[in-house]
Amino acid sequence: MPSIRLFSSPFLLFTSAILLRVILLFWGLYQDATSPLKYTDIDYFVFTDAARYISRGYSPYARATYRYTPLLAYLLLPTTWSPQSLWFHFGKVLFAIADVVAGWLIFVILRERGFGVSRAGKFASIWLLNPMVATISTRGSSEGLLGVMVMGLLWAVLKRRIALAGSILGLGVHFKIYPFIYAASIIWYLETPSSSTPQPGTRNIKTIITSFANESRISLTLSALSTFSTLNLAMYILHGLPFMQHTYLYHLTRTDHRHNFSPYNILLYLSSARSASHPDLVGLKFESLAFLPQLFLSAVAVPLVLSKRDLAGAMLAQTFAFVAFNKVCTSQVCQIICSLSA
Repeated sequence: MPSIRLFSSPFLLFTSAILLRVILLFWGLYQDATSPLKYTDIDYFVFTDAARYISRGYSPYARATYRYTPLLAYLLLPTTWSPQSLWFHFGKVLFAIADVVAGWLIFVILRERGFGVSRAGKFASIWLLNPMVATISTRGSSEGLLGVMVMGLLWAVLKRRIALAGSILGLGVHFKIYPFIYAASIIWYLETPSSSTPQPGTRNIKTIITSFANESRISLTLSALSTFSTLNLAMYILHGLPFMQHTYLYHLTRTDHRHNFSPYNILLYLSSARSASHPDLVGLKFESLAFLPQLFLSAVAVPLVLSKRDLAGAMLAQTFAFVAFNKVCTSQVCQIICSLSA
């Protein structure tokens, strides 16, 4: 059967995944040139405009609606090179490559967990051959980069490369806030056998603290914090308070109710209308509290219940909980869910 050969041959599987993205990239060029309905995502124009501002010595936040770390704009600086007709699409190629690398990490993790080549290929194809995943990246969404970071984080933890895992976690949280939820599951997962079964009569506060703070947990925490802090300090030095406001603080009060499938959508719509009609109204607003159920489920409840049983399964459940109760829920988040579901 051709499908069996595809899944049992990593070369055929990854060649097919790359070919799918190449076809979509060229289709995007054709659709953009011939159709009023453009293939390229509007966010990609935001990214590339921010990169253009940086190339001219300005802040990326001079571009309205740029709500990301300046690091993304720096990565896309090649889109400002000449000839524009060629280099403008550099970011799409970068995101598509990231997609394939994420799929490769899925395949590697599954193989190391005892899956046969064919079975690992079938699960990895959920990501690699998924038309939604490929379309989102080739349209210019940066979520493929987060897919690589999340899968790289899982791989590093399972391989017990803790310092590397911490660095990836710090980079991921700097890039987008939400990967911090995985820290709870990883910390809980990195329990040593001796700390999980204390001797009778020796359980006191000092013993609990020393057994919890094992070498792996300390290494993960220090490497994550140092990476996150270094990147944030560098971006703050370069771009000041607008970096903090647009990258992090903005999301606490965000009320984007358009193309939003969140259960809070109608409440956000009403809150937005209320703020528009009463701009002088002060007090604690709904959008500042909506993240509390989301954080409890994704960063507390799920890690405590699932992380010691299966880290990958816990991270998947965390992602579902985070997305289900997020204030803004769009189709791009399906990429990370697909990557973890394998």
